[in-house]
Amino acid sequence: MDNEINEIKEKIRQKRINATNFVESKKVGHPFFDKYLTKFLIMIIITLITLIGLKSNTQFRNLFYKHVYDTNFSFASVNEVYQKYFGSPIPFKSLFKDVTTPVFNEKLKYQEVHKYRDGAKLVVDSNYLVPALKKGIVIFIGDKDDYKNTVIIQQSDGVDVWYSNITNINVKLYDYITDGGLVGETIDSNLYIVFKKDGTNLDYKKYI
Repeated sequence: MDNEINEIKEKIRQKRINATNFVESKKVGHPFFDKYLTKFLIMIIITLITLIGLKSNTQFRNLFYKHVYDTNFSFASVNEVYQKYFGSPIPFKSLFKDVTTPVFNEKLKYQEVHKYRDGAKLVVDSNYLVPALKKGIVIFIGDKDDYKNTVIIQQSDGVDVWYSNITNINVKLYDYITDGGLVGETIDSNLYIVFKKDGTNLDYKKYI
C-alpha cells in the first residue's frame, strides 16, 4: 500500500516539474523572435510615426521635405547610427549573409596629385583598383561631363566623394561599402577625385 502511495506522489511531483519547465520555456521565448522580430517591429514603428507625422503635421512635413529633399541628407550617417544600436536595417539579413570575408581591402595609393577642376587628379598605376577611402553608401553611378564615368559615395561623416574615370565598377546604387572596399578600376593611369559636402567643394588636401 505504501509503495502505491509513493508511486502516486512521484507521478504528481513529476507532473509539477514538467508543468514548471513548460511555463519557463514559454517565458524564455524563441531566439528567432527575440532577435529579429524586435528589429522588424522597430522599423514598422519608425515608418508609421514618420507617415503619421507627414500626414497630420504641416510643420513636420515641411521640415522633413527640407532636410531630405532640399539639402544633402546624410543617409550614410543615419545608416551608421541605426546599425550601431539596432544592427542591420534589414531584419533578416544575417540569415542570408555570406560568411566569407572580402578579399580586397586596400588603402588609396598614388604617385602624383594635381589640382583638377573641383578636386584633384591622382596619377596611379594603369588600370588601378580603386579602394574606398571610408565606409559609406553609393548614391550615384554614371557619367559626369569632365570627369567621365563616376561613382559617388556618401561617407558616414556626410562628405560625398567622387571617384571618376573608372570602369569595371564593383558596386551598385545604394550599396554599402566598407573602408578599403573595391569601387572599380581606372580606365588609364588617372583617377579624378572630388570632395563635397552640402553642395560645397572641399579641399582635397584634407582627405588624401
